[in-house]
Amino acid sequence: MAQNQVDLKFPKGGLIFIIIAVVLIIFISKSTVTIGPGEGGVLFERFGDGINTDETYNEGFHIVAPWNEMIVLKVRQQSISDEMNVLSVNGLEVKVNGTIWYEPELENLGSLIKTKGADFVRELLNPAVNAAARSVVGRYTPEQLYSSKRDVIEQEILEELTNILSDQYLTVKRVLVEDVKLPTTIRTAIETKLKQEQESLEYEFRLAKAKKEAERQKIDAEGKAVANKILSASLTDKILQEKGIDATLELAKSPNSKVVVIGSGKDGLPIILGNQ
Repeated sequence: MAQNQVDLKFPKGGLIFIIIAVVLIIFISKSTVTIGPGEGGVLFERFGDGINTDETYNEGFHIVAPWNEMIVLKVRQQSISDEMNVLSVNGLEVKVNGTIWYEPELENLGSLIKTKGADFVRELLNPAVNAAARSVVGRYTPEQLYSSKRDVIEQEILEELTNILSDQYLTVKRVLVEDVKLPTTIRTAIETKLKQEQESLEYEFRLAKAKKEAERQKIDAEGKAVANKILSASLTDKILQEKGIDATLELAKSPNSKVVVIGSGKDGLPIILGNQ
Protein backbone atom coordinates (compact mmCIF):
# COMPACT_ATOMS: atom_id res chain seq x y z
CA MET A 1 0.00 0.00 0.00
CA ALA A 2 1.57 3.27 -1.06
CA GLN A 3 1.59 6.34 1.19
CA ASN A 4 1.09 9.77 -0.23
CA GLN A 5 3.56 12.22 1.26
CA VAL A 6 2.65 15.89 1.28
CA ASP A 7 5.47 18.36 1.64
CA LEU A 8 4.46 21.50 3.53
CA LYS A 9 6.61 24.41 2.55
CA PHE A 10 6.29 27.72 4.49
CA PRO A 11 6.63 30.72 2.22
CA LYS A 12 10.00 32.34 2.64
CA GLY A 13 8.50 35.82 2.57
CA GLY A 14 6.03 34.93 5.34
CA LEU A 15 8.82 33.83 7.69
CA ILE A 16 10.63 37.09 7.17
CA PHE A 17 7.42 38.99 7.88
CA ILE A 18 6.91 37.15 11.18
CA ILE A 19 10.48 37.85 12.24
CA ILE A 20 10.06 41.55 11.42
CA ALA A 21 6.74 41.68 13.28
CA VAL A 22 8.27 40.09 16.41
CA VAL A 23 11.22 42.48 16.31
CA LEU A 24 8.85 45.41 15.83
CA ILE A 25 6.71 44.36 18.80
CA ILE A 26 9.77 44.07 21.02
CA PHE A 27 11.04 47.42 19.76
CA ILE A 28 7.74 49.14 20.49
CA SER A 29 7.39 47.55 23.93
CA LYS A 30 10.89 48.67 24.85
CA SER A 31 10.46 52.12 23.37
CA THR A 32 7.19 53.25 24.92
CA VAL A 33 6.73 54.31 28.52
CA THR A 34 3.64 55.61 30.30
CA ILE A 35 4.27 57.74 33.39
CA GLY A 36 1.29 57.75 35.75
CA PRO A 37 -0.27 60.53 37.86
CA GLY A 38 2.02 61.92 40.54
CA GLU A 39 5.09 60.32 38.96
CA GLY A 40 8.18 61.54 37.16
CA GLY A 41 10.69 59.83 34.91
CA VAL A 42 14.44 59.97 34.42
CA LEU A 43 16.21 58.41 31.46
CA PHE A 44 19.12 56.03 31.92
CA GLU A 45 21.18 56.19 28.73
CA ARG A 46 22.92 52.84 28.44
CA PHE A 47 25.42 53.98 25.80
CA GLY A 48 25.71 57.50 27.09
CA ASP A 49 26.58 59.04 30.46
CA GLY A 50 24.09 57.00 32.47
CA ILE A 51 21.42 59.03 34.25
CA ASN A 52 20.40 62.07 32.25
CA THR A 53 20.18 64.89 34.81
CA ASP A 54 19.23 67.54 32.29
CA GLU A 55 15.70 66.36 31.55
CA THR A 56 12.84 65.06 33.67
CA TYR A 57 9.79 63.43 32.10
CA ASN A 58 6.33 64.33 33.32
CA GLU A 59 3.11 62.32 33.36
CA GLY A 60 1.94 60.81 30.07
CA PHE A 61 3.10 58.69 27.14
CA HIS A 62 6.73 58.83 26.02
CA ILE A 63 8.88 57.12 23.36
CA VAL A 64 12.51 56.33 24.14
CA ALA A 65 15.24 54.37 22.43
CA PRO A 66 14.90 50.66 23.23
CA TRP A 67 18.44 50.43 24.58
CA ASN A 68 17.69 53.15 27.17
CA GLU A 69 15.70 52.68 30.37
CA MET A 70 13.13 55.04 31.91
CA ILE A 71 13.27 55.12 35.70
CA VAL A 72 9.85 56.13 37.03
CA LEU A 73 9.37 57.30 40.64
CA LYS A 74 6.64 59.01 42.66
CA VAL A 75 7.19 62.75 42.94
CA ARG A 76 4.00 63.71 44.80
CA GLN A 77 3.95 64.24 48.56
CA GLN A 78 4.59 61.01 50.46
CA SER A 79 5.13 59.98 54.07
CA ILE A 80 7.19 57.58 56.13
CA SER A 81 6.60 56.54 59.74
CA ASP A 82 9.23 55.24 62.10
CA GLU A 83 9.99 54.52 65.77
CA MET A 84 13.35 55.84 66.89
CA ASN A 85 15.33 55.18 70.07
CA VAL A 86 16.91 58.45 71.16
CA LEU A 87 18.47 59.86 74.32
CA SER A 88 17.10 62.77 76.33
CA VAL A 89 19.30 65.53 77.76
CA ASN A 90 19.96 63.47 80.91
CA GLY A 91 20.86 60.30 78.98
CA LEU A 92 17.53 58.49 79.38
CA GLU A 93 16.48 56.35 76.41
CA VAL A 94 13.22 57.51 74.83
CA LYS A 95 11.21 55.97 71.99
CA VAL A 96 9.73 58.50 69.59
CA ASN A 97 7.07 57.58 67.02
CA GLY A 98 6.87 60.05 64.19
CA THR A 99 5.71 60.62 60.62
CA ILE A 100 7.54 62.67 57.99
CA TRP A 101 5.90 64.14 54.90
CA TYR A 102 8.37 64.67 52.05
CA GLU A 103 8.43 65.38 48.33
CA PRO A 104 11.23 64.87 45.74
CA GLU A 105 12.04 67.91 43.62
CA LEU A 106 10.71 66.98 40.17
CA GLU A 107 13.11 69.20 38.25
CA ASN A 108 16.08 67.66 40.11
CA LEU A 109 14.90 64.05 40.08
CA GLY A 110 17.79 62.99 37.86
CA SER A 111 20.36 64.48 40.23
CA LEU A 112 18.64 62.84 43.20
CA ILE A 113 18.75 59.39 41.58
CA LYS A 114 22.30 59.86 40.28
CA THR A 115 23.69 60.86 43.70
CA LYS A 116 21.50 58.78 46.07
CA GLY A 117 19.97 56.09 43.88
CA ALA A 118 16.35 55.17 43.30
CA ASP A 119 16.08 54.00 46.93
CA PHE A 120 16.82 57.49 48.24
CA VAL A 121 14.40 57.07 51.17
CA ARG A 122 16.61 54.41 52.74
CA GLU A 123 19.87 55.95 51.60
CA LEU A 124 19.14 59.59 52.41
CA LEU A 125 15.87 60.37 54.19
CA ASN A 126 15.92 57.78 56.98
CA PRO A 127 19.45 58.67 58.19
CA ALA A 128 18.60 62.37 58.05
CA VAL A 129 15.43 61.86 60.13
CA ASN A 130 17.31 59.84 62.76
CA ALA A 131 20.06 62.46 62.99
CA ALA A 132 17.59 65.33 63.34
CA ALA A 133 15.50 63.50 65.96
CA ARG A 134 18.55 62.65 68.07
CA SER A 135 19.81 66.21 67.88
CA VAL A 136 16.49 67.78 68.92
CA VAL A 137 15.33 65.26 71.54
CA GLY A 138 18.75 65.43 73.19
CA ARG A 139 17.98 69.04 74.21
CA TYR A 140 15.01 68.18 76.44
CA THR A 141 14.22 66.33 79.64
CA PRO A 142 11.80 63.36 79.67
CA GLU A 143 9.19 65.54 81.40
CA GLN A 144 9.35 68.16 78.65
CA LEU A 145 9.12 65.48 75.97
CA TYR A 146 6.13 63.87 77.68
CA SER A 147 4.07 66.96 78.29
CA SER A 148 4.40 70.47 76.96
CA LYS A 149 7.11 70.50 74.29
CA ARG A 150 5.54 68.39 71.51
CA ASP A 151 4.83 71.26 69.07
CA VAL A 152 8.23 72.83 69.66
CA ILE A 153 10.00 69.50 69.05
CA GLU A 154 8.14 68.97 65.77
CA GLN A 155 9.14 72.42 64.52
CA GLU A 156 12.78 71.99 65.54
CA ILE A 157 13.05 68.57 63.86
CA LEU A 158 11.58 70.10 60.70
CA GLU A 159 14.17 72.88 60.79
CA GLU A 160 17.01 70.37 61.35
CA LEU A 161 15.83 68.23 58.43
CA THR A 162 15.52 71.27 56.19
CA ASN A 163 19.13 72.18 56.95
CA ILE A 164 20.41 68.63 56.40
CA LEU A 165 18.54 68.20 53.10
CA SER A 166 19.01 71.75 51.81
CA ASP A 167 21.11 70.63 48.81
CA GLN A 168 19.88 67.04 48.46
CA TYR A 169 16.95 67.61 46.03
CA LEU A 170 14.40 66.49 48.64
CA THR A 171 11.92 68.70 50.50
CA VAL A 172 10.40 67.85 53.89
CA LYS A 173 6.90 69.32 54.22
CA ARG A 174 5.90 68.45 57.77
CA VAL A 175 6.97 66.53 60.87
CA LEU A 176 4.48 64.93 63.27
CA VAL A 177 5.56 63.45 66.61
CA GLU A 178 2.78 60.97 67.34
CA ASP A 179 3.98 59.42 70.60
CA VAL A 180 6.80 59.60 73.11
CA LYS A 181 7.37 56.41 75.10
CA LEU A 182 9.24 56.59 78.38
CA PRO A 183 10.21 53.77 80.77
CA THR A 184 7.27 52.86 83.02
CA THR A 185 8.89 54.10 86.24
CA ILE A 186 9.76 57.48 84.72
CA ARG A 187 6.32 57.90 83.16
CA THR A 188 4.60 57.06 86.47
CA ALA A 189 6.78 59.55 88.35
CA ILE A 190 6.01 62.29 85.81
CA GLU A 191 2.26 61.59 85.90
CA THR A 192 2.29 61.68 89.72
CA LYS A 193 4.15 64.99 89.73
CA LEU A 194 1.77 66.49 87.17
CA LYS A 195 -1.21 65.34 89.24
CA GLN A 196 0.21 66.90 92.39
CA GLU A 197 0.88 70.16 90.56
CA GLN A 198 -2.70 70.18 89.28
CA GLU A 199 -4.10 69.58 92.77
CA SER A 200 -1.89 72.38 94.12
CA LEU A 201 -3.18 74.78 91.48
CA GLU A 202 -6.78 73.83 92.30
CA TYR A 203 -6.14 74.42 96.04
CA GLU A 204 -4.59 77.82 95.35
CA PHE A 205 -7.59 78.70 93.20
CA ARG A 206 -10.02 77.78 95.97
CA LEU A 207 -8.03 79.85 98.50
CA ALA A 208 -7.98 82.86 96.19
CA LYS A 209 -11.73 82.51 95.59
CA ALA A 210 -12.46 82.29 99.34
CA LYS A 211 -10.26 85.32 100.00
CA LYS A 212 -12.09 87.37 97.38
CA GLU A 213 -15.46 86.34 98.84
CA ALA A 214 -14.34 87.36 102.34
CA GLU A 215 -13.16 90.73 101.03
CA ARG A 216 -16.50 91.22 99.27
CA GLN A 217 -18.47 90.44 102.42
CA LYS A 218 -16.25 92.78 104.44
CA ILE A 219 -16.77 95.63 101.98
CA ASP A 220 -20.52 94.95 101.92
CA ALA A 221 -20.74 94.98 105.73
CA GLU A 222 -18.71 98.17 105.99
CA GLY A 223 -20.97 99.81 103.42
CA LYS A 224 -24.10 98.84 105.36
CA ALA A 225 -22.59 100.09 108.64
CA VAL A 226 -21.78 103.47 107.11
CA ALA A 227 -25.28 103.69 105.61
CA ASN A 228 -26.91 102.87 108.97
CA LYS A 229 -24.74 105.41 110.73
CA ILE A 230 -25.75 108.13 108.26
CA LEU A 231 -29.40 107.11 108.53
CA SER A 232 -29.36 107.13 112.34
CA ALA A 233 -27.83 110.58 112.41
CA SER A 234 -30.55 111.94 110.15
CA LEU A 235 -33.56 110.52 112.06
CA THR A 236 -34.74 113.25 114.52
CA ASP A 237 -37.73 112.84 116.87
CA LYS A 238 -39.91 114.99 114.59
CA ILE A 239 -39.07 112.89 111.52
CA LEU A 240 -39.81 109.68 113.45
CA GLN A 241 -43.18 111.09 114.56
CA GLU A 242 -44.10 112.00 110.97
CA LYS A 243 -43.10 108.52 109.76
CA GLY A 244 -45.28 106.98 112.46
CA ILE A 245 -48.31 109.08 111.46
CA ASP A 246 -47.86 108.13 107.82
CA ALA A 247 -47.64 104.46 108.69
CA THR A 248 -50.76 104.70 110.88
CA LEU A 249 -52.77 106.34 108.11
CA GLU A 250 -51.75 103.68 105.62
CA LEU A 251 -52.75 100.97 108.10
CA ALA A 252 -56.11 102.64 108.71
CA LYS A 253 -56.90 102.45 104.99
CA SER A 254 -56.69 98.68 105.04
CA PRO A 255 -60.13 96.96 104.52
CA ASN A 256 -59.14 94.33 107.05
CA SER A 257 -58.89 96.68 110.02
CA LYS A 258 -61.20 98.86 112.10
CA VAL A 259 -59.96 102.10 113.53
CA VAL A 260 -60.61 102.62 117.21
CA VAL A 261 -58.96 105.67 118.73
CA ILE A 262 -58.71 105.54 122.48
CA GLY A 263 -56.67 108.42 123.53
CA SER A 264 -53.18 108.63 122.16
CA GLY A 265 -50.13 106.45 122.28
CA LYS A 266 -46.57 107.26 123.01
CA ASP A 267 -45.31 110.46 121.37
CA GLY A 268 -48.89 111.49 120.60
CA LEU A 269 -49.56 108.76 118.03
CA PRO A 270 -53.08 107.25 117.90
CA ILE A 271 -53.64 103.63 118.88
CA ILE A 272 -55.41 101.38 116.34
CA LEU A 273 -57.22 98.30 117.62
CA GLY A 274 -59.42 95.64 116.08
CA ASN A 275 -59.58 93.90 112.67
CA GLN A 276 -61.87 91.80 110.55
